[in-house]
Amino acid sequence: MQEQTQERFFLGIDGGGTKTLAIVVDACGNERGRGWAGGGNHRSAGLPGALRQIEIAVQSALASTGAALPLAGAWVGLAGIDDTTDHAALLPHVQALANTVRLTNDAELLLGALPHAAGVALVAGTGAIALGRDGSNKTARANGWGHIIGDEGSGYAIGRDALRAASRAADGRGPVTPLLEMILHEWQLERPAELIDYVYAHPDKAVIARLAPLVFAAAQEGDAAATHIVHRAAAELAQSALAVARALDLPVKLPLAFGGALLAHNEHFRELVLARLQRLRPAGVTAVVAEPALAAARAMISSQEQRAL
Repeated sequence: MQEQTQERFFLGIDGGGTKTLAIVVDACGNERGRGWAGGGNHRSAGLPGALRQIEIAVQSALASTGAALPLAGAWVGLAGIDDTTDHAALLPHVQALANTVRLTNDAELLLGALPHAAGVALVAGTGAIALGRDGSNKTARANGWGHIIGDEGSGYAIGRDALRAASRAADGRGPVTPLLEMILHEWQLERPAELIDYVYAHPDKAVIARLAPLVFAAAQEGDAAATHIVHRAAAELAQSALAVARALDLPVKLPLAFGGALLAHNEHFRELVLARLQRLRPAGVTAVVAEPALAAARAMISSQEQRAL
């Protein structure tokens, strides 16, 4: 099927654990449409569920453009793409999106913001992962093991730790913390004991991850428990980035790209992570990528221009 418009359009998709964003740009890089949907991680949503969310996001993004599939190029970045098996399972289902399709882990979208796409991308949203590439195209990753095994430094991990601090305070096993009352108010509960039913009745990771802003707020007010949680999360993310850097041939001054809601939109937390990291290795170029899907769509324009030379 050929494009039905004379204009050339490019698509970027950022599919995380809780939401998927698709952005369409024209050949000049101007945004022409965007669409939101639920989580695009096939490991948590299942393959049919993830593909359905991707389809919803893409169709919504296309609605105002006058474009039809296939587009000129698409970069699809999805959480849960961890090896060649994942890539092989998903690629046939997204190839119809564009004449040229690039499929990667969602963290790799951030590398496009760094010179020569080399450095370390550190993402902290509902989940957390560090992914890097060096000049020889060798890649490495750390963290991103999922909320049960890992994802230290993520919104889920911070929210989970807040619940643990709150439950310990309720029992008298730990220090008093305003996190207990803050969580009860957030979830419209009256008694600490109600936390049990609420948590286990809402298995969606996003419900717990959305507690992270409460922890940041309590830490800003000086609460010791919240401050400990935030600093531990920052240390875990810094260690993730350093683990990737040690595995690659990268400049001494490490190029870094930050993404995910916790790092892209929380400057104080981002600075904490950077300070932790710089105790062991200086940072070089740093980029904050608030919208990886937009960066990915624009990167596909450059990619096609380079191939045309």
